[in-house]
Amino acid sequence: MRILSYVLPDGTESYGLAQGDTLRDAGAALRGKARDLQAFLATGGDLAAEAKGETLAAADVTFLPPVPNPDKIICIGLNYMTHIRETGRDAPKHPAIFIRFPGSIVGHQAAMIRPKVSDWFDFEGELAVVIGKTCRHVPAAKAKSVIAGYTCFNDGSVRDWQRHTSQFWAGKSFEKSGSMGPWIVTADEMPEPEAQHMVTRLNGQEMQSTPISDLAFGIPELIAYCSTVCELKPGDVIATGTPSGVGLFREPKVFMKPGDRVEIEITGIGTLSNPIEDEV
Repeated sequence: MRILSYVLPDGTESYGLAQGDTLRDAGAALRGKARDLQAFLATGGDLAAEAKGETLAAADVTFLPPVPNPDKIICIGLNYMTHIRETGRDAPKHPAIFIRFPGSIVGHQAAMIRPKVSDWFDFEGELAVVIGKTCRHVPAAKAKSVIAGYTCFNDGSVRDWQRHTSQFWAGKSFEKSGSMGPWIVTADEMPEPEAQHMVTRLNGQEMQSTPISDLAFGIPELIAYCSTVCELKPGDVIATGTPSGVGLFREPKVFMKPGDRVEIEITGIGTLSNPIEDEV
C-alpha cells in the first residue's frame, strides 16, 4: 500500500491510499476514532479495509508530509560510507543523531523555504523509516517487526548555521526547510529496503546516486540503537542519512536557490519533488 496524508479541496485534512493517479479516502470514515494517520497507525488497523471513501484525483489534493505531526523525527548523520569519505571524517563508532521538528518538514510538491539569513541551502536525499508500533529496547533481529513502511526524505540543510557549533540542530530545523513524501510504502511491499537505489536531482541534474546498501549502520541497527534511548511511537520517523554528492562538498559548491526544483527518487517508493522559494 501507498499511504498518504493530504488536504482536501474543502480544506479538510485527511488521509488514504494512493492508487496510480487517484486516491481512496479513509479520513471521512475514520476521523472520529483516528483523526490523522499517526493516530490510525497507533490503532494497528488495516487501512486498505477502511479506505472506502470517495475516489479523488491526486492532482486535486494538497500533499502533506505522510505523517503530518510525528512525535519524533530522528535524523542520522554520516551514515553512508561515500559521504563519510567526502567529509574527510572517520567512520563513527555509534550512530550520529540529531532531531528535526515537524514544522521544519513540508510535503510533496510544497515549497521548501530558503531562510533569509543564509544562501547555503543544501539538499540531502534520504530513505526514511516510519515506525508502526510502540516499542522500546528492540533487538536488531526483530526491528523490522516494528516498521510501518518507508518514504523519501530531503534533509534540507542550512550549512553555515549547521557549522556554528558541533551540534547540527540549528542548520537542520529552519521552518519548512526539509520535506518528506510523497507517501509511505508499507513494509510488506518493500521487505528489503537495503536493495533499493536512491537518486537526488537538482533541476533535472543527478547530484546523488547510491544503493541503500551503502549505509554504515543498517536500518535494524538504527532502530535498536534509537529504541534503547527512548520509546518509539507509531508515526515516528527515522531519516537514515545521506550519501555523497551534497552541494557543500562540490567544487564549486552547489546550493539550492529560488526557482530550483529538487527531487528525491527511491526505487520501490517513488519521487519526492519540491520547488525552492525564499522566505518572505
